[in-house]
Amino acid sequence: MRVEIDHRNSGGGKLRHPEKQHRPDNPIQRKPAWIRVKAPNHPVYHETRALMREAKLVTVCEEAACPNIGECWSQRHATMMIMGEICTRACAFCNVTTGQPAPLAADEPARVAEAVARLGLQHLVITSVDRDDLDDGGAAHFAAVIGAIRAAAPSTTIEILTPDFLRKPGALEVVVAARPDVFNHNLETVPRLYPSIRPGARYYQSLRLLDRVKQLDPSIFTKSGLMAGLGEDRGEVGQVMDDLRIADVDFLTIGQYLQPTVKHAAVDRFVTPDEFADLAAMARAKGFLMVSATPLTRSSYHADADFAALREARAARHAA
Repeated sequence: MRVEIDHRNSGGGKLRHPEKQHRPDNPIQRKPAWIRVKAPNHPVYHETRALMREAKLVTVCEEAACPNIGECWSQRHATMMIMGEICTRACAFCNVTTGQPAPLAADEPARVAEAVARLGLQHLVITSVDRDDLDDGGAAHFAAVIGAIRAAAPSTTIEILTPDFLRKPGALEVVVAARPDVFNHNLETVPRLYPSIRPGARYYQSLRLLDRVKQLDPSIFTKSGLMAGLGEDRGEVGQVMDDLRIADVDFLTIGQYLQPTVKHAAVDRFVTPDEFADLAAMARAKGFLMVSATPLTRSSYHADADFAALREARAARHAA
């Protein structure tokens, strides 16, 4: 598994996180046994990796140094990251490169769609970097990618994990009109920690985004995620859950924050599996259709199975 520790891009010697270099180092704590994973070595993992290279596609699995990459790629599951690999934001938790992005690649929707068809994916997750430099934040590009996949692989269900489209009027409407099956936008943490952890975002903008999706198209499943171990307390997490339920969000994921480099936000603590089970029980009691809360839970982890379970849960609720 590739884990960035030198804060550099893979080529050219450029700083991967130039905006973080002035920050004091936060030593990386040793991980407890319950969140250690083995390095990937399955042959299908290497096949998936080769296909991504051949198609010149970027995955958040690699860019964010996801601990589940070995398991997911060995099952031909990958989260594709569109609109380049350079983000205009500088979140304190994120390992994606920060800087000035390149222009959008006009052939990217076709390349993504071709890879989806070749992998034979039943369910796909598409995310992106933040593109504050674009007038619509990349909304039309999201829609184009969804449309290309619908044409190339009509049976594939599509989940998107979008930016917040902050100060991009009309952008959300363009994405929703493309009718993804699941619309995910992560709140990431509790409101109190936004200034230090997610300084370029606004908590209530993210909450309104999810609420607006349901207003525009109630048939689309909505989803959001939180990181645990950044310094939040149980009461604050409970309040975020309540806010998400008011916005009629269907699916909540909660996973352990893992510090990518010494220049990123420090882990406040490692949350135990029993505490995650307690958070999952609390979320279910608040009425979410689906909850995934474990140390290794990530937004797109087991997304294909979770989507099938979401549909079943909605059908059961309607029947009741």
